[in-house]
Amino acid sequence: MAGTDDAVDAADDALYVLTAVLLTPAKFPSVLGDDYPEACAALGLPPLAAGYGLVLGQDGEGARWTVVVDDVSLVAVAIASWDCGMEYDLSPEERTVVTALPGWPLAVAVAAPGVPAPHDPEPDPDDTDRPPLAPPRSDTWGPAQRRLGADEIALQWAAWRAQIDDEDFATDGSAVESPADAEAAPLTSVRRVLAEARAYVDTPPPLGRVRSSFASGNARTLRADGPGWSMVARTDDIAFLLLDEEPGEVLPVGRGPELPALLEALDEIAVRPS
Repeated sequence: MAGTDDAVDAADDALYVLTAVLLTPAKFPSVLGDDYPEACAALGLPPLAAGYGLVLGQDGEGARWTVVVDDVSLVAVAIASWDCGMEYDLSPEERTVVTALPGWPLAVAVAAPGVPAPHDPEPDPDDTDRPPLAPPRSDTWGPAQRRLGADEIALQWAAWRAQIDDEDFATDGSAVESPADAEAAPLTSVRRVLAEARAYVDTPPPLGRVRSSFASGNARTLRADGPGWSMVARTDDIAFLLLDEEPGEVLPVGRGPELPALLEALDEIAVRPS
């Protein structure tokens, strides 16, 4: 988290920086879409290969703004510094600012001191088609909530894995969900998702639809998304599925004889952080 004394000059107003996130093929706010081009389209941006940085803050009136910059390295260094508990003055140069969008696409739990409480800026009469960005609602279930749930599992893998007993999986060796979830989601639903994920190996999906990141040991954490589903897995372990058709349900998929090969193949085509 940046210090609230940090400020950038964007859209002719001072912006008190609260936080920042990356929007790249390998790492983007999943609430915006199942893949990188879809996430960019949600913000009205072309899917540049180098990506963007999203700087979230408030102006002097307290209004929420998301400033898009093309200096990805600067934003990445700032995020890494904050994650290590270090101070970092995130001050992108004006020439790196691509656009400033009203609102925030993510929930931000802090606010800048000395300015009014966070609120949407006054609407631009010249831009009536785009409402202010806003985080997804928590009292409903849909693609954004499904992807946020997968994000949480990826961040808290050990806690979610500890809830699963390997003996609960089917004993026929097939990679299906726990029998305890069979009534909530027919086996057919899980097999359909696995088949769609397997199809990515032969027909590469849009950029960022499959991503690979560091995990402990020699494993990788895989994240794959598709129409109505999200998968989180470790290449040396099981997978978890979330489905639009199953609100709030997390379905574990055992390794069996099929899943290890699928995860290995997905890891080979996945986008990785540079």
